[in-house]
Amino acid sequence: MRRSRSPQSSAPGAQEEREGSRRLSTLRALWPFMRPYRGLVLAALGALTLTAGVSLTLPLAVRRVVDNFRVENGDLLNVYFMAALGIALLLALGTGLRYALVTRLGERVVADIRKAVFDRVIGMSPEFYENIMTGEVLSRITTDTTLIQSVLGSSASIALRNILIFLGGMALMLLTSAKLAGLVLLLVPVVIVPILVLGRRLRAISRKNQDWIAASSGNAAEALGAVQTVQAFTHEGASRSQFAGITETAYDVALQRITTRAVMTVIVIFLVFSGVVGVLWMGAHDVRAGAITEGTLIQFVIYSVMVAGAVAALSEIWGELQRAAGATERLVELLQASDSVRDPETPAALPRPVRGEITFDGVFFHYPSRPDTAALNDVSLTVAPGETVAFVGPSGAGKTTIIQMILRFYDPDSGQVRLDGQALTALARDDFRREIALVPQDPVIFAASARDNIRFGQPDATDEQVEAAARAAAAHEFIAALPDGYDSPLGERGVMLSGGQKQRIAIARAILRDAPVLLLDEATSALDAESERAVQNAVDGLARGRTTLIVAHRLATVKKADRIVVMDQGRIVATGPHDQLVAEGGLYARLARMQFTEGVAAE
Repeated sequence: MRRSRSPQSSAPGAQEEREGSRRLSTLRALWPFMRPYRGLVLAALGALTLTAGVSLTLPLAVRRVVDNFRVENGDLLNVYFMAALGIALLLALGTGLRYALVTRLGERVVADIRKAVFDRVIGMSPEFYENIMTGEVLSRITTDTTLIQSVLGSSASIALRNILIFLGGMALMLLTSAKLAGLVLLLVPVVIVPILVLGRRLRAISRKNQDWIAASSGNAAEALGAVQTVQAFTHEGASRSQFAGITETAYDVALQRITTRAVMTVIVIFLVFSGVVGVLWMGAHDVRAGAITEGTLIQFVIYSVMVAGAVAALSEIWGELQRAAGATERLVELLQASDSVRDPETPAALPRPVRGEITFDGVFFHYPSRPDTAALNDVSLTVAPGETVAFVGPSGAGKTTIIQMILRFYDPDSGQVRLDGQALTALARDDFRREIALVPQDPVIFAASARDNIRFGQPDATDEQVEAAARAAAAHEFIAALPDGYDSPLGERGVMLSGGQKQRIAIARAILRDAPVLLLDEATSALDAESERAVQNAVDGLARGRTTLIVAHRLATVKKADRIVVMDQGRIVATGPHDQLVAEGGLYARLARMQFTEGVAAE
């Protein structure tokens, strides 16, 4: 397992301190996702404005009622009470409408963001995942989007409503009593300063908190994904300690965020309501002096409370907006992450039908994580259409790298890889990958049925074609013995299957794909002798008329290849059929002598 990393350093394009973290303008990155729903946005703003306006009319109705308590005409008093009731009904309807519209908007936008982020990361090359853990990506798609959903579906509309109430309330306070309103205005800077000062600290802490939560998810995903290895090496204690350390750090940072926000809330609420008490004290003296009526004072006090409540609510929401800004920034990083492997703007057309000629022309390549070691060193090779070529050599010789270059998981540092004469860099990746079937060294089994796992190679295949592929891969017998046969779920990562069974599922998947180019990366390494013989026969039949590249350590599986390419330290050191290479001596003869001698001794 990898060592724990600082979440700041693991994020793609991370910087020590991002300028975007200092401003709420980061939230503007959400607008492209909201633009398609402008009608919904306008309707929500309309409902929001309605509720804010109706709220501001309530104190006027209260003033009328209070000032007319002693009016002899009771019908007029009844009218005022009925008007107040009508206003309350309108406020209730507007609030319900606002909630429905805003919540729907938040759900829709967040769903689109999740899809956009997933669409982006699912197509990123392996180099991208050398710099960020998969669990961190999942945390951003889940935890960060949940924060944004909270803001769009609630906090943003509440903030806008309180801004309208604040502005409208201040204007009506000026109209009600300019003297008392002037006193309130003097208190505004006293309230705003703590929000700005503590808000800046809260932004930085919120971003750090989200990063550590993502690191925690990444660590847990890595450990649980390899739980059998963790248990086999009795690494549970160390894994628990590592996860606990990251989680406790996340908690400590969250505690800083909570404390900062709590302090800000205490200061703001105390200052706001101290101001309200002071205004009420002065207003009471004005009523006693006859300068204003009781109803006017009550109207002003209600507006004061509304304005104070709006400020207090905004101070609360400010923290949520800061966290959402940090979450948005982290998602934008994924959406804007650069990829070293990109399709050309105008892809060339791959001639059909594909013949399957593969050419390496002076290819040099270094993995980004190992820039000082050449994985491929001046590799030049042409594989003719329909030819079966095997790659052998010690571990780290560059055999699997050949497979990765053909799939264009990486681009050469220099040189070209071509398919039917077309450079892969000039083609759309989806276009030429459709013509390739792969059996990887570590077969991937999805948490689906056996049928769906095989059909992954050809989604529109019939049940009969799936079964035929399974028979050809010597997988039919063990699949049929499962509780529900081909419909039996195989569990996450194929936990119900042995290593050999997983490889046979992967081989059936490749057989079903029926592509002109077949790539086998240690495809029979986990099979017993009987299964290997059956699968080898299936592969031999499948390879006829197809370009087949086989990576193998066990030389017995490649003796029938048309040509064997011997690799060492990223170079091609010998090529030819088995007998010729044995006769020439060198690395292949040494490997053959070791393996076949051991095989005879074992027998």
